[in-house]
Amino acid sequence: MSPNDPAPPGHALVTGASSGIGAAIAREYARRGVPLVLTARREDRLQALAAELRPLVDVAVFPEDLADPAGPGRLVDAIDERGLVVSRLVNNAGYGVPGRFLSRDWATHSAFLQVLVASVAELTWRLLPGMEARGFGRVLNVASLAALVPSSAGHTLYGASKAFVIRFSESLAREERARGVHVTALCPGMTYSEFHDVNGMRPRVSKLPKWLWQDADSVARLGVDAVERGDARCVAGVANRLLAGLSKYLPEGVARALVDGRSKDFRDAD
Repeated sequence: MSPNDPAPPGHALVTGASSGIGAAIAREYARRGVPLVLTARREDRLQALAAELRPLVDVAVFPEDLADPAGPGRLVDAIDERGLVVSRLVNNAGYGVPGRFLSRDWATHSAFLQVLVASVAELTWRLLPGMEARGFGRVLNVASLAALVPSSAGHTLYGASKAFVIRFSESLAREERARGVHVTALCPGMTYSEFHDVNGMRPRVSKLPKWLWQDADSVARLGVDAVERGDARCVAGVANRLLAGLSKYLPEGVARALVDGRSKDFRDAD
């Protein structure tokens, strides 16, 4: 689907749409004529984005906290009550928990896993039957380059959760291929957004080379193109594809040594 192609009926539900890659994906779909359902915790941000995009498409706003185990079901029920049809799902909501695994209480880790793992699976499970019945659907799951390179100390659950997203997406893509539903894992690397401000890593990651960075609009365009084409995985950007390839083909000891040598620039392990 290109920006000039007519959009099939149905809305695109974008989680974590209040900023960063989520907001950029919402803008990309709006440019392509796809109406939107936006969700995140910060209603003021969602309403501002909705006001920006309503001249292009219909936009519905449903503030929700996906860290609440009841959140995904509550969100889908609210969408159904409004009579909206979701033909595209973008599981983008996420964040990082800096520090060692034992530096945080279990409630913090449990909420993290609920947002980055459980809500991804549940929203897909709840919305997929309608996509199958209509013979059309798109599921774009935002993973990370962190799942494709050796793990480092700190942010212990982040790479692990994104590895789940990739494997889940690839399996589901194979299941749904004959049913008109495309499923894609989008793997960005370092992206200019609020992500590193929220987890307190902005001063450190700013030291990384400029060639490693992408803007959120470019990542969004690549991801939307990939899921509309039917690619099961999209590693965004030439530099990130190079890094993913090197980590796959370099001897394991060498790849781990390289990651360990730079991990303090992008992971807080204290």
